[in-house]
Amino acid sequence: MGHSTKKLDLTGQKYGKLTVLHPAENIGSRTAWVCRCECGKETIVKTYHLRNGHVMSCGCMNAHGIGTRLNYIDGTCVEILRAKTVRKNNTSGVPGVDWLSSRQRWRASICFKGQRYYLGRYERFEDAVSARKKAEEKLHDKFLTEFEQAEQVEHLPK
Repeated sequence: MGHSTKKLDLTGQKYGKLTVLHPAENIGSRTAWVCRCECGKETIVKTYHLRNGHVMSCGCMNAHGIGTRLNYIDGTCVEILRAKTVRKNNTSGVPGVDWLSSRQRWRASICFKGQRYYLGRYERFEDAVSARKKAEEKLHDKFLTEFEQAEQVEHLPK
């Protein structure tokens, strides 16, 4: 007799700054959930990451769980772009560049304003990094420059 595993329903549960909204599409064989962070951003988190306390926010908190004041504009966090953060699950040490073992290629991608853009697959690591850097200049750096100019205008004496 096979034992039936009753699917856990985490809807409405709170984990750190995250509130579970509804089930998401599985990530591989893992169950995942769409959660809303207190900062307003939605994120998808695997069940076991929620339950073991591994993920407590959409990423807007630093490693010590201290929420810093982050500026989100159209779903893009200014401070995270400025820091050029490398995520824990990154395989290359360069943000937005990861190794696809199934294709034996480096993949370059960039997230901006809630969208992920795939920049291509490359045999050479340097080519993937270069594609990512070009995209950063085009999207992130222009965005940061505009944000900083707007900030300066706000602080000008009236």
